[in-house]
Amino acid sequence: MKEHRDNWSFQWDNFKDDKGYFEDDLFLFKQWIYPNKLEDFSGKAVLDCGCGRGQHLRMVAPYAAKAVGVDLNTVEVAGSYVKDPKVELVQGDLATVSLPEKFDIVYSIGVLHHTDDPAKSFANIKRQLKPGGRLMVWVYSREGNALNYYVLEPLIRHFFSRLGRRTLLLISRVTTALLYLPIYTLYLLPLRFLPFYEYFRNFRKLTFEKNYQNVFDKLNAPQTHFITREEVEAWFNPGDFEDIHVSAYLGVSWRASGKLK
Repeated sequence: MKEHRDNWSFQWDNFKDDKGYFEDDLFLFKQWIYPNKLEDFSGKAVLDCGCGRGQHLRMVAPYAAKAVGVDLNTVEVAGSYVKDPKVELVQGDLATVSLPEKFDIVYSIGVLHHTDDPAKSFANIKRQLKPGGRLMVWVYSREGNALNYYVLEPLIRHFFSRLGRRTLLLISRVTTALLYLPIYTLYLLPLRFLPFYEYFRNFRKLTFEKNYQNVFDKLNAPQTHFITREEVEAWFNPGDFEDIHVSAYLGVSWRASGKLK
């Protein structure tokens, strides 16, 4: 677990909003919580599960009555980024953290698939939700990620994870720059059979620095689980939830939400 903490602490300490990520983050957050909207946070008690540097807290805080962010060890980084008296930060593991209150909205964006046990972590953050409250998640999908699952992940385990993080930063920056050539040539053609064809549409919408952060995020993560649609649907089962939404996002991830009965 300490290795996980060090990885994420290093990442969020190096990718701060002084590089201009806010508009990119806002665009992506709105996509990931769909069909929910930022306005749905108005007047609500909100819990961000895996808040990282606090980018999503900064977006929902102007709407929420109260917002709490939980993360393994980036509380200090998030505290320097989110300047809102309605925001509280708590250090904790999503699989075990227990807060003294229940929330109207609980969300976890891009975090559950990096936990030791995504299903256990989901079950625990669900416990933080009020009856009638809404839970939102965004996770990497098993579907559409064969190259990541069978090629990139073994490389991360056996090669990239052994490199110093400064070296990994350099590799990520060079890799990001090299990706621009095929993405702005070959991937502009109507060749939908190409891997990550839908995903790279977003690449062209984001700044270089945001794409660089995303590449580093993939190489730096100490572990990644790829979640099947069946697993996501089991999390949001009709016995516990209503008004359930599960949809694929750009062919490589799931966005899902539901209202707790």
